[in-house]
Amino acid sequence: MATSNKINEWRTKVFVWIGLPVIAIAGLMFGAFDLVPTWQAKAGQGTPGTFTAVREDCGRRSCTWYGDFAATEGGGQRTDVILYDEPDGLAAGDTVPVRDTGARNGVFATAGGSTWLLLTGFVVAGVIAAVAWVIILVRTVSRRRAPAPAV
Repeated sequence: MATSNKINEWRTKVFVWIGLPVIAIAGLMFGAFDLVPTWQAKAGQGTPGTFTAVREDCGRRSCTWYGDFAATEGGGQRTDVILYDEPDGLAAGDTVPVRDTGARNGVFATAGGSTWLLLTGFVVAGVIAAVAWVIILVRTVSRRRAPAPAV
């Protein structure tokens, strides 16, 4: 029984002192930069244009389309960008109407999708983990600074 308690205590310490900061940093770093552009795309804002699919890169769980963006008006172009919220059945050479909202790595299909929800979830998880870690840190420091009770 004592061994089980020590293992649980060790797991808790690892989660608090390593897990929470990692979740906070990952959630804020991966999501914060593109959170505003993602919500702008959800709201239909940004520069309209077309995305031409060039190549598809597939990992273990998902595939990502890369291609070229050309603005409808004004001649703005971006090459080798990711297409977020791509439609089903996309093939190399296909074109899709998109919006460029200034996301670092890509453009968003005008048909919409759930990228905004995923990035919002990353940022919210990062903020919650950061706040929880700071609260735990402050409580730990306060307890260590508190004078020992008189005997």
